[in-house]
Amino acid sequence: MSFTEKAKNKVEQMAGAARERVGDMTDNESMRGGGASQQGDARAKQGMKDAGSKIKDAFNK
Repeated sequence: MSFTEKAKNKVEQMAGAARERVGDMTDNESMRGGGASQQGDARAKQGMKDAGSKIKDAFNK
C-alpha cells in the first residue's frame, strides 16, 4: 500500500473524528453518528488493504 493511500485513510479518520466532536458539542446526533461511521469506514478500508498486502506477501515468499 502506498503512502498516499495510508495518508488519505488517516485524513478520513481525522475528518470523522472532527465531525463526531462537532456533533457532541452541538448535541447533533446525526452528525455524531455520521462522524463515527466515517471513522469506522476509514479504519475498515485501511484494515482490508493491510490484510490484502499481508496475504499477497505471504504468497510471494
